[in-house]
Amino acid sequence: MRRYGKNPDEDDIRVRPNPKGNRPRTHTRPKHEDAQDGMVLTVDRGRLTCLVDGRTVVAMKARELGRKAAVVGDKVSLVGDLSGDKDTLARIVRIGRRTSVLRRTADDDDPYERVVVANADQLAVVTALADPEPRPRMIDRCLVAAYDGGLSPLLVLTKSDLASPDKLLEAYTPLGVPYVVTSREELENGDAAEGVRELLDGKVTAFVGHSGVGKTTLVNALVAKDRRRTTGVVNAVTGRGRHTTTSALALPLGDGRGWVVDTPGVRSFGLHHVDPSRVVLAFPDLAPGTENCPRGCTHDSRETECALDAWVAEGHADPARLDSLRRLLETRERREGD
Repeated sequence: MRRYGKNPDEDDIRVRPNPKGNRPRTHTRPKHEDAQDGMVLTVDRGRLTCLVDGRTVVAMKARELGRKAAVVGDKVSLVGDLSGDKDTLARIVRIGRRTSVLRRTADDDDPYERVVVANADQLAVVTALADPEPRPRMIDRCLVAAYDGGLSPLLVLTKSDLASPDKLLEAYTPLGVPYVVTSREELENGDAAEGVRELLDGKVTAFVGHSGVGKTTLVNALVAKDRRRTTGVVNAVTGRGRHTTTSALALPLGDGRGWVVDTPGVRSFGLHHVDPSRVVLAFPDLAPGTENCPRGCTHDSRETECALDAWVAEGHADPARLDSLRRLLETRERREGD
């Protein structure tokens, strides 16, 4: 009986060649000791633009990485042609450990998780005070994603010349979330950029928000002129912005002391990936009120013994915040029931 294996010892055993070529197969992966470190700036149809030693290099993911994908902000190691010349292509052979990850899903019942940016220090939630109207529940969702992903939140309110920020700040100032208010005039004269830059100094900040809130306009005011992106206008009929930013892009601040990541405008921010038990942690004004809840309390509006109702009634938090929390939790409950 013939014995077949990786090391046959019989002379009459015929070792079949590699059907895809004459090179012998091996399980030993190259170590790539000469790989250079870089940072992913943007991703476009399988091609990744990276910053390597001050040069912009276009690369592709190496096959040995499998399904592991690199996203904007990832620290990577590259080999191949790293000159950055036209029509050259390098290979990403390693993806570094991530310190933070901002994730979202298209909707709460969508199981497909999208990683927006990696290794960001903070998340700037950009919201217009008018044109389009602010959506506090969208802000709450972004706060949940920020806390869950290890990012510090920052609230950026734009278009204060069209509406007062007082009502919105009344709801979010007690949470201790840093904020900055800007107007169109301040964007034009540069005062808005200076006020925001102070909160971005030395950090990697991801900007998220609805289309038309002035997110890209603000980013353009923060970066050098040759790095600015195209902006759009708000539809007068629907009140929605037109998508002009189609992919996330990391840009250095004008003073070189930090990075901003401009992301495409979103109309929904799904939280399918967030465990329901962690949602309440993103509501620091409500979390202390859960201490008196009975064991296993879901904080649902149907829970007659939920201590959050008394907590809000005593004036510790805004009733709208409790309503927002319960809407999120009810969505999670429907997801689990499907």
